[in-house]
Amino acid sequence: MSETGKAKSTLQIPKLHTLKGGIKEEPKSKIAVEEREDQAFTPDQLRTAWKEFAETRKIYQAEYHLLSQEIEVRDNQVIVHLHNSFQDTLINTIKSDALTFLREKLKNNTIQLTGELSVSDEKKVIYTNREKFEHLAEKNPKLKDLKERLGLDTDF
Repeated sequence: MSETGKAKSTLQIPKLHTLKGGIKEEPKSKIAVEEREDQAFTPDQLRTAWKEFAETRKIYQAEYHLLSQEIEVRDNQVIVHLHNSFQDTLINTIKSDALTFLREKLKNNTIQLTGELSVSDEKKVIYTNREKFEHLAEKNPKLKDLKERLGLDTDF
């Protein structure tokens, strides 16, 4: 032990200025990057590859349901028709995986994926008795007259 009561370490840390040669850079090897031409594909080939990708995502129900929908193909663009904003979020999370799969499968790097939110004309769901009566009264206005004559209440 030393005079201060602490044990001396036998490990010596070298100083940076004492290191010889400094930092050595690895020689840059010439890696031949294989440039390949994009191969043409048919919409049927794209749909087949899309279904194969959907099968790989079968364990994720929401993704599989989204990928099982019919797609539209415009040139090299895959368009998925979305029903709600959740599907938009979902397609954005799996977009890179889907594009990688499709581009490798079809040997074409120009393939793009887009989700289009389709506006559906959903009718209002009728729940209450008043809503049911109003709906039927729109179809047959004489129901309102009958309700008033008989003194009926739609909120029973």
